[in-house]
This record gives sequence, C-alpha cells and structure tokens, in this order.
Amino acid sequence: MPSSSRKKDWILTQEAFRGLLEWLDQGSDTGGRNYLEMRRRLVGYFDRKNCATPDELADETLNRVARRLEEEGAITGAAAAQYCYIVARFVFHEHLRSAQRHYSTFSSNTGAEGAGDSEIPVPHPAASPALDEEEERERRMGCLEKCLSKLEEDSRELISEYYQGEQREKIEHRRQLASRLGLTVNALSIRACRIRARLETCVTKCCSED
Repeated sequence: MPSSSRKKDWILTQEAFRGLLEWLDQGSDTGGRNYLEMRRRLVGYFDRKNCATPDELADETLNRVARRLEEEGAITGAAAAQYCYIVARFVFHEHLRSAQRHYSTFSSNTGAEGAGDSEIPVPHPAASPALDEEEERERRMGCLEKCLSKLEEDSRELISEYYQGEQREKIEHRRQLASRLGLTVNALSIRACRIRARLETCVTKCCSED
C-alpha cells in the first residue's frame, strides 16, 4: 500500500529534526535540552526492558515521532513525553517480534536432524529471509561508507567517535570528546544528531540508486 511504502522510505531530515526539537520545546527554546532529556529517558526505558541496543531503539522512537509531526503538522491528545512513550511501546513490541523471528529462523536451521552436526545448515538463498536481510545490511553498510567519505573531515571524525564504546564507556568517551572539541555534552549530542540526519538522507538515496 502507498502509505506503508511512504513510511518505510521516510528519512529524518534536518528540517524534520528541527520540527521535533520545536515540538518537544512546546514554545520555549531549550537549545535541544528537552530533546536530550527525552532521548535519555527513552534509552533508560529500553535498557530496563533488557534490549541489546537501547540507543538505536530510542532513536527509532524519536524518528517515528518526527515523521508523524512532518506528515500531520501537529500531535494532539497527549503530552509530548506521554506520546513518546506510547510510540516507544510500539517500537519495543516490534523489536520483540523481530527477535522472535530471528530465533525461529535459527531454530529451524538447527532442528533435530542437524542437532548433532558440527556445522549449522545453510539454507538455499531463495528460501532465506535472513540472507536477504544480511545482503540488505551489507548494502547499507557500503552506502554508509560512501556517505561518510563525503562528509567534511571534522564531521566524519565527530560522528565516528560519537558512537564508539558500549554503555558507560560510551558515555565517558562522549564527555571526553566534548571536552576536546570545546563543546558541552548537550551541544555535542545535537551536532551528532544533525550529522546523523545528513547521513540517513545520503544512505537512503544511495540504496535507492543501487
């Protein structure tokens, strides 16, 4: 259906990101602090749910809110934080379903017949959704490398370093990065999000051209 295709192809642009910031600020100008606080709370939400990638799920949640704002111009009927958590619950349940599908695929490939084999059977490519997903991931990674090479050197270094590390290590690394660049942690996060929006636009365009 057209609506499903439109949602699948949607990307976070700088304009959409700016609209999200304004919506979260609710008429005031916090310089992105409300966005960072909301993202922090969402990361905590997914972390408490024992998700392996709470940062990515928080970004996906905020992307969906930004998309809704861009498509409809406004969100009414719920406070900003409440609406973000409503979307987060949908994202979490989708994440669970995706994990269950991957587990089912793995289980079907390591069933009774292959339980004693030293190697996991490799299904025929035509019958393997998992293989299609792997090919798509590799294609997107190739496009990401191309798009990274097009960034200004300082932007490329910033975004590459911003996502290094795991959990507490990542937090401490970002503090050090902000200090080295003469930025506050908040300013660094906003700058990284703007660069990410540019990369998402570039990667989506690159994938559509392949």
